[in-house]
Amino acid sequence: MRVCASPSAVAVKRGAPAPFALPRFRSPLIFGLFVLLFGLLAGRALYLQWIDNAFLQEQGSSRYSREIEVPAHRGRIVDRAGEPLAISTPVKSIWAFPAKIEATPSQLAELARLLETSPRALAKKLDEGDFVYLAKQVPPEIANRIAALRIKGINDQNEYRRFYPGGETMSHIVGFTGDHDVGQEGMELAQQEWLGGRPGSRRVIINRRGDAVEDVEAIRAPQAGRDLALAIDTRLQYLAFRELKAAIDANKAKAGGLVILDVHSGEILALANLPTYNPNARNRVARESMRNRALTDVFEPGSTLKPFTIAAALQSGRVRPDTVIQTAPGSLTIGPNTIHDAHPNGALTVEQVIQKSSNVGAAKIALGLPPEVMWEVLSDAGFGAPPKTGFPGEVGGRLRPAKGWKPIDQATMSYGHGISVNLVQLARAYTVFATGGELKPVTLFKVSGPVSGRPVLRLETALAVRRMLEMAVQPGGTAPKAQVPGYRVAGKTGTAHKLEGRGYTNRFVSSFVGFAPASNPRLVIAVMIDEPTAGSHYGGDVAAPVFSTVTGAALRMLGVPTDSPVDNMILPPAGGEIGEET
Repeated sequence: MRVCASPSAVAVKRGAPAPFALPRFRSPLIFGLFVLLFGLLAGRALYLQWIDNAFLQEQGSSRYSREIEVPAHRGRIVDRAGEPLAISTPVKSIWAFPAKIEATPSQLAELARLLETSPRALAKKLDEGDFVYLAKQVPPEIANRIAALRIKGINDQNEYRRFYPGGETMSHIVGFTGDHDVGQEGMELAQQEWLGGRPGSRRVIINRRGDAVEDVEAIRAPQAGRDLALAIDTRLQYLAFRELKAAIDANKAKAGGLVILDVHSGEILALANLPTYNPNARNRVARESMRNRALTDVFEPGSTLKPFTIAAALQSGRVRPDTVIQTAPGSLTIGPNTIHDAHPNGALTVEQVIQKSSNVGAAKIALGLPPEVMWEVLSDAGFGAPPKTGFPGEVGGRLRPAKGWKPIDQATMSYGHGISVNLVQLARAYTVFATGGELKPVTLFKVSGPVSGRPVLRLETALAVRRMLEMAVQPGGTAPKAQVPGYRVAGKTGTAHKLEGRGYTNRFVSSFVGFAPASNPRLVIAVMIDEPTAGSHYGGDVAAPVFSTVTGAALRMLGVPTDSPVDNMILPPAGGEIGEET
């Protein structure tokens, strides 16, 4: 009988390799890992579904809803009489879901044309993300024509665009807004929080084609901005701008500025600058034209600073108005430097030093003072510190500490060299003489009623200098062209070489600062003409006539009573002012 062995009983041949045996724990390990992963996934799903479901809800809602910003209505800027200087007009923004757009090439070409761009630039814009703004501040009529194209995925929303009725006349004061209606320059920038308000937002439902089909909810209501009243008088602003432009054109000057201050309240009633720009169309405007030079640029004031030198000497008791100063031979040498008068005058009283604008006389008076005394009067008059008008970027000029002055520094500073000011700062300083010794705070915002100032000079000192400034505009003075028919006027000319690098050039800044009526001052007006090149460069020839025209018209507009017979005005023969070459 033959017996067959089972396969399990077959002997392994000698020398044959043993079959590979798997570890016993491998299968349970792999099974356990799968169970663990499944458990983690199940736990994550339960967590997202029942505990923290905000993420999934957000992802889901993003497929059919969007949150859209609702712009706030920006507050108006108005002048002191309520005339609008900046208003917001309705416009629209065009936005899109690029992935949802369904349009023919001709529709996209027309869309690009309406948006004033090229099809290539439009295509690039549409590649920027899932949600893009194609254009902002689009006029409603253009937005309506875009909507008429009926391109799926293109939508619009209501916004506001700033409009400036005063154009270039008001641009340096008001400034302008940029993207999202945020202030970029001027009072639009300085008062952004006051004017801007707070934007709101709303949620809308979109269909599969990307069209907004329904408003779901208002998430946050917009908060409108507040109106802002400035001290500016639109009538005086147009007057100042017109006369300044005419003077710059007539004298072929580089630039200029004009400031009108209310003596009682310190309000800036007008502030004109040239060159200027139109804030409604500023695409190709040079940045230099946007500077508010009257507050952000400085210059050496020249002889307009002499009244403060004289005031310091009178205040200290070193001189009296009738004290005689010998100015012959018309020059004064200090070390290697020599100071000159354009026209030698010999012996002059202190009053005549101002009347004839003697550099030598002013320097000799200054050198008789301790530096600290002169510095204190200049500092108290606001030099070396910003005028704090509320305008962004205003500067304070340069007034060096008295301890560092050399004799030549003190001498040249007496007639306005070695010190720098801005035009508003200089106009403000003259309120010391117009008010009887008080320095008034100045502001671009409307205030109600007179404001008190800070005492700088004794009343008798301020009145004595005021008399000298009246003499300066009379025959024999440097500024008879500043006279105003029917009004007594007080003021001072300035003619200063421009500093470039470490030396002075043969280019000039011509200026005049004065106030009227001199018997009871109401307005301080400062005029600066930068680099006149059409002939005379003296302040009495270039800036004083502008002062005369603006002051006379402004006083009549404000209804200020006259204080001098018209036939008392005596004009000198032509030929320029006396002795003010600095």
